[in-house]
Amino acid sequence: MEGFLHSIQILNYTVAAVTLPLLAALINFCLPVKSKAAGWVSTTAILLSCVLSAKVFVGVWNIQPVHAQHIWFTIGKTEVFAGMLLNNLSAFMLLLVSLIALPVHIYSTAYMKHDERYARYFTYLSFFCFSMLALVVVDSLVLFYAAWELVGFSSYLLIGFWFTKDKAVQANKKAFIMNRIGDIGLLTAIIILFAQYHTFDIDQLFAEKGLIAQSVINNGLWVAPTGQLPALWQYIACGGIFLAVAAKSAQFPLHTWLPDAMEGPTSVSALIHAATMVAAGVFLLGRVYPMFTETELTVLAVIGCLTAFMAATIALTQNDLKRILAYSTISQLGFMILAMGVGAYASSLFHLATHAFFKCLLFLVAGIVIHQMQHVKEDNNLDIDPQDISVMGGLRKKMPLTFIIAIVGGLALVGLPLTSGYLSKDGILIQAFEWSESRAGWFKIIPVMALLTSWLTAFYVARLIVKVFFGELRLLKNYPDIKLHINDGGWQYKVPLTLLAICCLFPLFSLHPLLYEQAWLFNGLKPSNFLVRENIYHTIIPAGVNILSLFVLYAAYAIYIKPNGFSFPQSGFFYRLSYNQWYIDDIYKRIIVKPVLWFGSACFWVDRKVIDGLLHWLTRISGFIATLSAWTDRHIVDGFLHLMAAIVQSIGNFARKFQSGKVQYYLFSMLVIVLALFILKILI
Repeated sequence: MEGFLHSIQILNYTVAAVTLPLLAALINFCLPVKSKAAGWVSTTAILLSCVLSAKVFVGVWNIQPVHAQHIWFTIGKTEVFAGMLLNNLSAFMLLLVSLIALPVHIYSTAYMKHDERYARYFTYLSFFCFSMLALVVVDSLVLFYAAWELVGFSSYLLIGFWFTKDKAVQANKKAFIMNRIGDIGLLTAIIILFAQYHTFDIDQLFAEKGLIAQSVINNGLWVAPTGQLPALWQYIACGGIFLAVAAKSAQFPLHTWLPDAMEGPTSVSALIHAATMVAAGVFLLGRVYPMFTETELTVLAVIGCLTAFMAATIALTQNDLKRILAYSTISQLGFMILAMGVGAYASSLFHLATHAFFKCLLFLVAGIVIHQMQHVKEDNNLDIDPQDISVMGGLRKKMPLTFIIAIVGGLALVGLPLTSGYLSKDGILIQAFEWSESRAGWFKIIPVMALLTSWLTAFYVARLIVKVFFGELRLLKNYPDIKLHINDGGWQYKVPLTLLAICCLFPLFSLHPLLYEQAWLFNGLKPSNFLVRENIYHTIIPAGVNILSLFVLYAAYAIYIKPNGFSFPQSGFFYRLSYNQWYIDDIYKRIIVKPVLWFGSACFWVDRKVIDGLLHWLTRISGFIATLSAWTDRHIVDGFLHLMAAIVQSIGNFARKFQSGKVQYYLFSMLVIVLALFILKILI
């Protein structure tokens, strides 16, 4: 009885945590668009959701999962259930989403305070939080798909929030279209799973003893078995899942929407395009992980590794502050997909959590920097891009707190010791090398490329920090008399940044700063018989990665700050490849966009010249036939009728002459007729 009451309480907390942001969205929708109350309505709602999510987490983590469902609707003999599934994974994601959303809401109350659509912004933000919170707790693939679509829709609204900017409109359309490709894949996979197993229940399908064959443990790494689906449908279903993951989590080849999505407000980028929405793809993999075979996991590992490396190389040469962080996000998501592919299930989700904190932090830092540079631009009427790091520099003197917090976030992104990023990223690298040990030689390319990507990460992070905060403000070279009113901002900026910076350090996840195996989050998600520290990789990999990372950090500092030092090449094939983002957008424009536009133009020409021409020709023929019919009707039919009428009228007029009313004429007429008949009879 006590367990039943506990489950009811947990479910009530969950329902409240999920629906409070929806209630806030409805209230804000009814407020005037400039109402400042909207910010605190949404912030209060997400604060309460955060508290309730913490209660749910404490009540579920490493305790008996809670699963409740009711019949939603019935089609024939098929019963479709709706409910909530709360286990370690969903409880952790519920807390993470609300915990990340809270500082972003506080930050947004200051960042968006001058916007003319302030209330509408918080309406969209709260609606997104509701969609994401619902996504992580639903127990049915049907409800999951509905929440998945709502997350995409709310993201569309937020990316294009500044719809008066053409770039923002193009960006949200691009994001929407690419995510629809993934949605088709997810829907296909759901249909195949239902056709095979006759249920949408996630727990029934993917639990330890569910209909999908139970995952097995091999050397402490998750390896999915062959599975029960027929081979062809197995590949199609897993391919559909991958499309959904690639679209939502910006993996090659569907990653190009994420950098463009930075056209939305920076606070939006911090919440949905760095911390929560893009992590939905990784969460989906965590939900359906047992259905993937070893071959399919290997494909995931290859694509994740390629995405991580590609995005890191692109970030090396970008000058747009938010675009650098966007490609960094793609790279880190690639690490998570790579981890899933090599069987490092727990490390992947662990990195999802740590990345959410330090990447959200870095985006909020970027928002403050851009906000202050915008003030410099407006106060001095300058023609500069406030997001261009090549015009920045020396901001640490004007923004000391922001600088220190940016250092903390940057070190966590690099994965240096004493940060949370060290614990999660090293776990991925170590398990990637362990995975490659039992495979052919070429598989070792994957962990080696992951190592190289880590060092590239150190370089572009150092480049960003150095060019923004060190040296002197480069604007002063061309505009020596400009007025500078730059600072860290008010408490709505400082408090969220400080909270996130604390969460980027190791104590939040582990009391031991160097052993990822002792992190409570890792232990709550790892396989029950996970084997720890069996080989030398656990020592060599962390040492090698971090020692060389320090050299890379210093090299970046020397290149961009020290005079007469080594300069980074600004030309050549590799520089152009990186600066032009591997030409992937250009390739898409040539092989997809242009043919589609050409086909659309061709269809338009056919519609205008052929179909419309045929219709116009038929119209002319119809008009001629109608004119001919009208002439025939008017001159022949009506003429004949008029002739008959005239004859009848004439006969009537002639006959009327005999009706004079005089009897003698009638007698005379009768005599004439009798005589005429008599004569005719004689003659005939």
